[in-house]
Amino acid sequence: MKLVILFILTFTSLMAIQTSDRLFDCTEIFKERKSELLVELERIDEQKQALSALKIATEELLLKKEVRLKQKEEVVDRKLSEVTTKEDSIKKMLKRNEEVLKQTKNIKMDKIAQTFAKMKPAASANILSDMDTKEAASILASLKPKTVGKILTKMDSKKASELTLILAR
Repeated sequence: MKLVILFILTFTSLMAIQTSDRLFDCTEIFKERKSELLVELERIDEQKQALSALKIATEELLLKKEVRLKQKEEVVDRKLSEVTTKEDSIKKMLKRNEEVLKQTKNIKMDKIAQTFAKMKPAASANILSDMDTKEAASILASLKPKTVGKILTKMDSKKASELTLILAR
C-alpha cells in the first residue's frame, strides 16, 4: 500500500511539473501576445489622432469655404440689387421718353393740322391723296369735321372712302 501511495504521489508530482511547464509556456505566450497587442493599440491610437487632425482640418476648410460662399452671395445680392434699381430707373426713363415722344408727335400733328386747316381744300386733298392712307387719316383726324368734309369732297372718291373708313374706326 505504501508503494501505491508513493507511486500516486510521484505520479501526481510529475503531473504537477508538466502542468507547471504548460502554465509557464502559456504565460510566455500571453506576454508575447501582450506586447503585440500594445503595439497594435499604439498604431490604433496614432490612426485615431491622424483621423482627428484630418477631421479638424476638414472642418476648418469647410468653414473657410462657407465664408467665401457667403461673401460671394453678398456680392451677387448687391449686384442684383443694383441691376434691379437700374432696371427700374430705365423703365421710368423709358416711360418718360415715351410720354415726351407722344407729346412731340401731338405737337407736330397740331402744327400739321394747323397747316392743312389754313390751306385750300383742293390743295390739301391733292397732298393727302398722295400720302400713305394711315398717315393721311391721322392728319384728317386732327382737323375739325367741317374742314375734313371740305377736303374729302375735293379728293378722289375711292381715296376719300378709304380715309373715311379709317376715320370711322
